[in-house]
Formats: sequence, C-alpha cells, structure tokens
Amino acid sequence: MAKVHVVLNQKGGVGKSTVTVNLAAVCADVVGLTSEGQPPVVTVSIDPQGSAVWWSDRVEALPFHFVQAHDDIAGLSNLRLIPGVTDVWVDTPGWMPILSDRGEDPFGEGDAGRALRAVLDNADDVLVPIEPEPLSFEPTFNTIEHVLKRRKLPYLVVINNWDPRDGRADLEETQQFVRAHGWPLARTVVRHYKVHTRASAEGIVVTQYAKNRVAMEAREDFYRLALEFQQRTGADA
Repeated sequence: MAKVHVVLNQKGGVGKSTVTVNLAAVCADVVGLTSEGQPPVVTVSIDPQGSAVWWSDRVEALPFHFVQAHDDIAGLSNLRLIPGVTDVWVDTPGWMPILSDRGEDPFGEGDAGRALRAVLDNADDVLVPIEPEPLSFEPTFNTIEHVLKRRKLPYLVVINNWDPRDGRADLEETQQFVRAHGWPLARTVVRHYKVHTRASAEGIVVTQYAKNRVAMEAREDFYRLALEFQQRTGADA
C-alpha cells in the first residue's frame, strides 16, 4: 500500500505547492523507477486553481505522476490503493475555511471540504509549512489544533521560504511560536532562492536544477527535509 503524505496549512501563500512538488521529486529520485520503468510516486492536487496544476502543465518530463483530483472523492478515498505506487504527495488548497466549533468535522459542506476530509481520512502523515511572519501564526494554529490533533495524525512543521538576507529575527520568532505550542518543528529550514520561484515558469522541479552552487544549496534543503520528515513521522518518504 502507498504512503499518503499531505501538505497542509489553512493559510495560502506559504509555499504548499512548491514543497509538495519538490518533495515528490526528491522522493522519486531516491526511490527510483519500478521494474516496469515507471516512477512509483504520485502528486495529487485537490486545488483546481493551485500552483501545482500550473506547474505540471509546464514541466516537460515530470519525475513522478501528477493527478488533478479535487472532484474525485472516490479516488481520494483510495489513494493508498493506487497500483505500483509507494508514495502519494497531496497538495491542498491555497486557502481553506476551518470552522473550529464543528467538533470532529471542522470543514464546510462544499467540494473542498469533502476533498479534504477524504484525503485526511487516508493520510499517513502531514507536513505543515509556515512562513516566518506573524500572519502565518493563527492559520497554522487552526490547522494543527482544530484539524490534525483531532485526527491524531502525525505531523511536522517546517519553516519555509526564509530569506537569510532578512536576518534571523523573524525566523527565531517563528521558531519560538512553534515551540511554545509544543509542536514538532523540523530542524531543516527551507531557504528562499530565486531558483525556486522561477522553477514553475521554467518547467523544472528541484531535482532538475542546474548544477551550480546556488542550485545545489537549494536542492539540499529539500533532500534534508525529505529525510527528516521520514525520520520524524515514521514515513517511508
């Protein structure tokens, strides 16, 4: 059965699609091809207007399979059963409502809510990206406290898109916020590089970056994050 890894945060603009696509690429690079010559990794988008869809349309040779499935509830309920697949990475909507007074079901009744429920019902683990800025704090709190903890899903928070040129104040404030709530925080910090922001327009993923120093540093963050995510959540990523 496949392992299902979900990248989730209520807040839009924290880089969920970039993280999903690049971790899927790293996973595919490490796992290799099946005996039939196919990648055993699938990226699933449940955001019909998400960056992952736009990205996949421009990459000439994705190192993994890509599926748009925001309206396929039956398929999302059977992600673990995809033949020949070891890992499924799910990109979630750029913004989602979380109704904290709904008990075990904090989502609305629309298609997005049904898709999210189907994905999380089949998730093995969740990665929660947070950008180093206070605007990310409340949505991250809602995501973890009102969704993940209620479902008792293993999760890891990762600080994404930190620009070292901005100094360490915002980074350290975000680290303190996460630790103050007792949430597991990745040691890996995904740094901001222009190569990441240009990648979707250029039709490449992180394993296809040019072989130069900056690209190697950018790739390193995702390889380290993939390994740490596997170790910290028990995932076979």
